[in-house]
Amino acid sequence: MAMGLFRVCLVVVTAIINHPLLFPRENATVPENEEEIIRKMQAHQEKLQLEQLRLEEEVARLAAEKEALKQVAEEGKQQNETRAAWDLWSTLCMILFLMIEVWRQDHQEGPSPECLGGEEDELPGLGGAPLQGLSLPNKAMLGHFYEHCIRGATADAARTREFLEGFVDDLLEALRSLCNRDTDMEVEDFIGVDSMYENWQVDRPLLCHLFVPFTPPEPYRFHPELWCSSRSVPLDRQGYGQITVVRADGDTLSCICGKTKLGEDMLCLLHGRNSAVPPCGDMENLLCAADSMYLDTMQVMKWFQTALTRAWHGIAHKYEFDLAFGQLDSPGSLKIRFRSGKFMPFNLIPVIQCDDSDLYFVSHLPREPSEGTPASSTDWLLSFAVYERRFLRMTLKALPEGACHLSCLQIASFLLSKQSRLTGPSGLSSYHLKTALLHLLLRRRAADWKAGQLDARLHELLCFLEKSLLEKKLHHFFIGNRKAPEAMGLPEAVLRAEPLNLFRPFVLQRSLYRKTLDSFYEMLKNAPALISEYSLHVPSDHASLPQKANVL
Repeated sequence: MAMGLFRVCLVVVTAIINHPLLFPRENATVPENEEEIIRKMQAHQEKLQLEQLRLEEEVARLAAEKEALKQVAEEGKQQNETRAAWDLWSTLCMILFLMIEVWRQDHQEGPSPECLGGEEDELPGLGGAPLQGLSLPNKAMLGHFYEHCIRGATADAARTREFLEGFVDDLLEALRSLCNRDTDMEVEDFIGVDSMYENWQVDRPLLCHLFVPFTPPEPYRFHPELWCSSRSVPLDRQGYGQITVVRADGDTLSCICGKTKLGEDMLCLLHGRNSAVPPCGDMENLLCAADSMYLDTMQVMKWFQTALTRAWHGIAHKYEFDLAFGQLDSPGSLKIRFRSGKFMPFNLIPVIQCDDSDLYFVSHLPREPSEGTPASSTDWLLSFAVYERRFLRMTLKALPEGACHLSCLQIASFLLSKQSRLTGPSGLSSYHLKTALLHLLLRRRAADWKAGQLDARLHELLCFLEKSLLEKKLHHFFIGNRKAPEAMGLPEAVLRAEPLNLFRPFVLQRSLYRKTLDSFYEMLKNAPALISEYSLHVPSDHASLPQKANVL
C-alpha cells in the first residue's frame, strides 16, 4: 500500500517538473525545429494518404476480382444446368426416335379400318419421286373409264355366280349319291372365294373359284401340320404344310374296305381297284404317298377328277352343254361349253379344313411364275381366301358409301392383265395387288377411301407396289401380322409366326425380278393411253354371258 502511494506521488512530481510552463521561453529549443517537424509530419501524412489510396485501390481490385470470380462461377453453374437440360432433352428425343422407328419397322400399321374420320395424311415410306415420274390419268378420266369398262363386269359376275352355283350344287349332289359313306371320302358344300366373290374381278373370261372341303370316312381323320409356325422350316417352305391320315382312336392307319363288301361299281378312295388290301398299318395307298402316312396331292387330284367325271356322267343328260377339264395341272379346272360356242371356265378345288378354323389346305392352285413349286407332292398350300373375303366384308361396313377401295384394285388388276397379254406374265400377280390393298386398308382411315379420292388411292397403291418391288419385300397380310383385327379369329400359331415375304423369289431369281420390274414400269407408262382407249371403245369380250342354261 505504501509502495503504491509512493509511485503515484513520484509520477505527479515528475509531471509537474516537466510541465512546459515551468521553463522560460527563451531557453526553449522547440521553435527552432518546428518547421522541420511540421514538414516531416506533412510528408509522413502524404505518405500515409498515398498508402491509404493504394490500399483502397488494392481492396477495390480484390473486390472486383472476387465479384468477377463469383459471376464466372454463376455463369458456369448456369451453363452446366443448361447443358444438363440439353442432354436430357437429347436423350428423350433419341428415345422417342427409337420408339417411332421400332414401331414403324415392327408394325408399319396405322389406324384400323374401324376408325372413322380424320384428315388426309401421307403414309411413311412413300415419299420421294415415286413411279419414276410417270403420271396416271386424272380423276375425270378414271371415273369415266370405271363407269364404262369396270362397273358392267360386276353385273356379269353376279349372273355368272348364280348360274354356276346352281350347277355345282347339282354336280356335288350327284357325286355324293355315288359314294359309299362307309368307305368313300365325304364331300361337303362348296365355298366361294377370290375375286368373283369379293366383287373385284374384271379380267375376262370371268372365273369362279370354289373350295370343296372333303373329309375321310370314319373312323379316320386328317391331322394338319402348320409349317408357318415353325422356325426350323426353310423360308421357301413357309406357307405350306403336310396332312397325315390317322385313326380317330389313335390306332395306326388301316382301311375298312377289307371289312366291308364293296359293290361291283364301287371304288375305295383309299385303295386302287386292282390293289390288294394292305395289312393293318400299311401306308401304301392311293391317297397317301408311298411308304408314308402323309396325304398326297397327286393322288387327291386323281381321285377328285375321277369322282367329278362319274358325277357328270350321271347328270349330263339334264343339260344342253358339255363339261370338260381345263388345265391339266389343276384337278378341278373345268370348262362349260355352250352350243353357241361360248364357254364358261370355273375351278372346283379340293381342300382340307385346318382344325376348326377357316384356314384351308389346297391341293393345287394355278401357279404364278414368282411362286415356288412344292418340293414334294405331300406339300399342301395354306390358303387364307376365306379370311380375306371376311376382312373385306368387315372393312366395307366401316368405309363411306361408295368407297373406292375395290375400284382401285379393279383398275390395277385390269392394267396388269392387259400388260401380261402384251409382254407375257411376270412375277407380279393379282394376289400381290390384293395383298397391297389389304395392307393399305389397315393403315388408312376410313374417310380416306371416299369415292372422290379414287385417283389418290390408286396412285398410293401403285407407289406401295413400287416400293415393295424395289425392296423385294411384300409381307403376307395374315401370317405374322400381329396387327390383324382380333375379330378375324385367326389361329394363334399364324399370328405368332414370322412374317412371310411374298416377294422372296425375286431375291433368288434375278431374271424374273428384272422382267417383273420392267413390266411394272411399262404398265405404268402404258396406263394413260390404255385407259383412254378403253374409255372410248368397250372391247367385244365384255359382252354378257348367257344368264342361265336351259335345264332339260
